[in-house]
This record gives sequence, C-alpha cells and structure tokens, in this order.
Amino acid sequence: MHMQKKSYRLALLALFTAIIIMQNFIPLIGYIPIGPLSLTVIQITVIVAAVLCGPKFGGIVGGVWGTITFIRAFVWPTSPLAVYVFTNPLIAILPRILIGVVAGYVYLFLHKKGRKTWLASCIAAVLGSLTNTILVLGQIYLFYRHQAPLLYHIDMQALLPYLLGVIGTNGIPEAILAGVVVPVVTRPLLKRKVN
Repeated sequence: MHMQKKSYRLALLALFTAIIIMQNFIPLIGYIPIGPLSLTVIQITVIVAAVLCGPKFGGIVGGVWGTITFIRAFVWPTSPLAVYVFTNPLIAILPRILIGVVAGYVYLFLHKKGRKTWLASCIAAVLGSLTNTILVLGQIYLFYRHQAPLLYHIDMQALLPYLLGVIGTNGIPEAILAGVVVPVVTRPLLKRKVN
C-alpha cells in the first residue's frame, strides 16, 4: 500500500508539473494579458495541488512555478518589468512556494475543524492567491521602490498607491477566481483520492 501511495503522489507531481509548464508557455492559459499587466491563473494549479496532497506537495508545485518564472525572466519574460523584478529569486520563487504552503495548511486546519470541503478549499484558495499577490508586490515595493521612476515611470511616492491599485485590479480578481474554481475542481478529486 505504501508503494501505491508513493507512486500515486509521484504521478500527481508529474501531472501538476506538466500543467504548470503548459500554463507558463502556452499563451493565454496561465497569464491573461490586460494592458501592461497579466492576470495570473497559474496559482489555481498550485492551490489544487496543495488541497489534494498537502502543504509540502503544494510548496513543491509552487516551487516548480517559481523556478520557471525565475528562469523565464532571463530568457522569455512575460512583461517588460519581469526582467527587473523576477530575476530576484525572493520575488520569483518564494511567494510561489508559499502559495502551496499557506493554502495547504489553511485547508488542513479548516477541514480538521469540521468545515465543509468546499468552504475549506474556497478559503484556502483565496488566502493562497492573496499570499502570492501580497508577497510579490510587497517585495517589489521593498526592493525596487528607489528604482520606481526608471521601472514604472512614476515617482517613488506614487509607487505604493500604484501597487495597491494592482492588488485591486489583479490580486482581488485572481483571489476571487481561485476561490470559485478550486472548490469546483478539488471536490470530485478529493472523493477519488488515494489515501
């Protein structure tokens, strides 16, 4: 039985890795461009992995996405700003790992407290998605606020309101989308899960 569980988890890791790779390189299935920004939907895959297999597994899948983001910033950036921002591994990789860790632990906590599966996965999805948004934008402010005139063509005092605007226009819609999609995807999968 132990080998069956290990094989199952390895197959899931390969599947989620393949999905993350496709979302990163096939246009419009991982990033939806809106003007100079991209609405990201890849975090949904990371959150589904975390809900199905736990925070460690979600962190690994998030790490795969972060590593691709980091490498891609050097060779095929998703936006002009990615060249500056996502070449920093703290911004490219760490928030992606923490999506899975946060979503996984939130789901486990709520599930153990007796919350319904759909509610636990919905809350985990929203918090996981917001983890990414807040950490990426927070670190952009922390590390790049002095370069705001060069990178964003705005003065340093306008950077914080600009980043808060990105949270409102990108981060909140991404979190809502994750909160709707993750429970729909995970509910049938959790019923067929090999324990």
